[in-house]
Amino acid sequence: MNSKRRPDETTVAVLMGGWSAERKVSLASGEACYKALRNAGFNAIMVDVKRETIFQVLADMKPDVIFNALHGKWGEDGTASALFETLGIPYTHSGVLASAVAMDKQKSKALFKEAGVPVAESLVVPLEVAASRHPMPLPYVLKPVAEGSSVGVHIIDRNANGPLMTIMDERAIFGDSVMVERFIAGRELTCAVMGDVALGVIDIVSHHGTFYDYESKYAHGGSEHILPANIPNDVYRRCQKYALMAHQALGCRGVSRSDFRYDDTNSEKGELILLEVNTQPGMTGTSLVPELAKHAGHSFEELVTWMVNDASVDR
Repeated sequence: MNSKRRPDETTVAVLMGGWSAERKVSLASGEACYKALRNAGFNAIMVDVKRETIFQVLADMKPDVIFNALHGKWGEDGTASALFETLGIPYTHSGVLASAVAMDKQKSKALFKEAGVPVAESLVVPLEVAASRHPMPLPYVLKPVAEGSSVGVHIIDRNANGPLMTIMDERAIFGDSVMVERFIAGRELTCAVMGDVALGVIDIVSHHGTFYDYESKYAHGGSEHILPANIPNDVYRRCQKYALMAHQALGCRGVSRSDFRYDDTNSEKGELILLEVNTQPGMTGTSLVPELAKHAGHSFEELVTWMVNDASVDR
């Protein structure tokens, strides 16, 4: 981590909004981080990112640090990081390669598996195939290869009469291909990494169905967060271990959040599976990373201050 930056001498451009499917969430994250940075004494400036002007806006502004509060494509797939690197402005979160690989579920799962982190069996098929027949035995999950915040996720359960034909109407989200993944029953767990330290583990109870969907994540009352998770100690430690291993396998920087499924219905030991790593985790009033940081003794202001001090180029 870089030496501490004096807040009263540091201008921080908080990038938010953008044009991805997660624009609304990004605006909420950006506003929350902006307020926390201002409370911490930084000269924070909110920047609603526009595709046509962002390069010139940042070149003219010349901020000391870019706080990347963007979510979804462009914001967290490495493209924005490449822009920051080109401008030579220190920025938060992960660099180009880690961001790009983490956003691609197929490539990131291959890295996790190589590192010894358990992942669910999956395959990528053309969208037309997923709409015309079951690509694997029921139950399974359909998800975009490169989206976040559970955008476009569908669970095809054992009672399904046939494949999800309406998926063809979602080509704007999926593109030409879709990931088909074995459904893991059980609980949704999440663990954040801050630098090289795995924080606590949250057990997420969704009030909007069987998994932690978009509404569960961002609607007030959409889910209940149990922290620390009420799970066996060895599973808790494994969750932290795998989160750190996944963070390091990708080469992440700053903060990341790893999402897991824990199925303890079929055996005493249970099955713990890593679903994905989010290199741009949400930072809203209902978000998990600020909650985990607080549990570890870091206020929201202290968390964003740490992230600004951690910012650099060549990430």
